[in-house]
Amino acid sequence: MSQPDPKLETPASGGLSAEDTAGFTAPTADDENAASLRAQEALRAEAEKSGTNLDTLVGRAVVDQGLATPEQVQHCLTLAREAEERNQQSLWELLVSNGYATRSQMTRLKERLDEERKGIPGYTDFKELGKGAMARVYRAKQRSLDRYVAVKILPQKFSNNPSFIERFFREGQAAAKLNHPNIVQAFDVGQHRETYYFVMEYVDGRTVHDDIVKQQRYKEETAIEVAIQVAEALEHAHERGLIHRDVKPKNIMITKNDVVKLADMGLARAISDKEAAEAEKGKAFGTPYYISPEQVMGLDTVGPQADIYSLGATLYHMVTGVVPYEGKDPSEVMKKHLKAELTPPDHVNPKLSAGISEVIEMMMAKKPSHRYKNCRDLLLDLRALKAGDAPPIAHKGISELSGLETLAAAEAAAVSGEIPVDAREAARKSVLDIFSEPLFLVLLILLGVSIIANVVQIAI
Repeated sequence: MSQPDPKLETPASGGLSAEDTAGFTAPTADDENAASLRAQEALRAEAEKSGTNLDTLVGRAVVDQGLATPEQVQHCLTLAREAEERNQQSLWELLVSNGYATRSQMTRLKERLDEERKGIPGYTDFKELGKGAMARVYRAKQRSLDRYVAVKILPQKFSNNPSFIERFFREGQAAAKLNHPNIVQAFDVGQHRETYYFVMEYVDGRTVHDDIVKQQRYKEETAIEVAIQVAEALEHAHERGLIHRDVKPKNIMITKNDVVKLADMGLARAISDKEAAEAEKGKAFGTPYYISPEQVMGLDTVGPQADIYSLGATLYHMVTGVVPYEGKDPSEVMKKHLKAELTPPDHVNPKLSAGISEVIEMMMAKKPSHRYKNCRDLLLDLRALKAGDAPPIAHKGISELSGLETLAAAEAAAVSGEIPVDAREAARKSVLDIFSEPLFLVLLILLGVSIIANVVQIAI
């Protein structure tokens, strides 16, 4: 079977550093003059870039922001034209010297123009957190609510592509339907000029990927706690008709208070959206190391079990320090998800309990019907592990699957005229079991008594 090209993995926001803090010193007059000159230079560069006269750019911005009236600006423009002949004051300086605006106001105006140039009015102090093929993520200050948020911006090269724009808005709309403490909250999605943006909760912390890179493996009990919180997030999404389709370490964030947050709804899709499923049929959407077999095949029946598989692959990576399947390229990795036998996690890390291995193996069963039916069942087993008990569903499920495999092997061998050793041993044990049955022993005694009575009767 030919494999579709995999989606390139797009890093979620990288390590989210804490907010930088510094002491505040009141600005001096010299500081304000220096800031004013820097602002003028920035505006001049912007004017040259846009092909607009600097005074026109400044005048328009001053009126738009309500710092001066059109008449006051026109008055200063007239003075500026006279001053230009004598190579003297600019419109910027004339607005200040005539008392129409202060230097501080003009410097703040420059900051607002910077925001407009970034394309997201109302947000300041942009600091890049991470970038990938599909988006850049910034931390920014939302001025109206005086809080930090994360802002995802669609790269300019995609801003004219309707399919990328639609997907970008679909991510924001999908996230907006969810309200759960273990899911990154969506605030807004929109467009300003040529910029498409998605504003969401800023998570001050790290990703599971960061932890794996730093410490290689998670302790079993810590990994179980993370998995429980992600499963609760997925349960919430599934109950509201959404599948995530890209659960992986980079999309699982952990706050400084150890609250787990599932992020990046970029591949999320409504389970009931048959039109989208049909349009995506035959295409592999996901990240190769964690993608489910049905996603690899591009089936239009992908459902919640796909997220359970990806969480299982993520949990496997967390507790073993290695991904479930490796290969020389994404295509080879995805083929292994389809056909290769999974090395049990406790064979990779002997310190693991049999219980967590059973849970992961059930989560990563090739067939969705052999996995957990839903996150509610998965949570039952994960919470049992957390309590130190055996996982009731996985323990039973693995045993049943093992029994079915033995039966299938016996049937296959019977066709070839050979009986497997396990089957012969089972047959021998079943015969011995018959002799030990109480009912059989009673019948045997009655038969003996009957025989003796008949012999005595014949002798008489």
